[in-house]
Amino acid sequence: MPPALAEIVDDFQAIEEPERLQLLLEFSKGLPELPARLTDHPELLEQVVECQSPLFLTIEMEATTGDAPPAVRLYFKAPPEAPTTRGFAGVLHEGLDGLTAQEILAVPDDMPELLGLTRAISPLRMRGMTAMLGRIKRKISAELKTR
Repeated sequence: MPPALAEIVDDFQAIEEPERLQLLLEFSKGLPELPARLTDHPELLEQVVECQSPLFLTIEMEATTGDAPPAVRLYFKAPPEAPTTRGFAGVLHEGLDGLTAQEILAVPDDMPELLGLTRAISPLRMRGMTAMLGRIKRKISAELKTR
């Protein structure tokens, strides 16, 4: 698991279950806004329909020079009134944004379960975070095929 994401998982596991929800809310507040180029073009975002609240995401792979692998940039749009969904997006953004495609593709699919939220959050909501991770990986794989 990438170091930044492993640190987030460790932070969640180091605290008691009630505090985990509070930490998730902190990630919700830290989710960056979309850049104007995406705000003005919602068709560039893909909805993750498995999420209970409307969540849209996209990726961009930065151009690199030489043999350096491109960094993947993640962008999410979730309404402020959906703090759980925004929190999941915030965790994925902080833990994965700027990594290479291979680093993100290597993240275990069950990573959301490692946060220790499965008793505090409904299975349907947890499925939404798993779907976000899966959608990110599918978009990366599709992008790699076109390169």
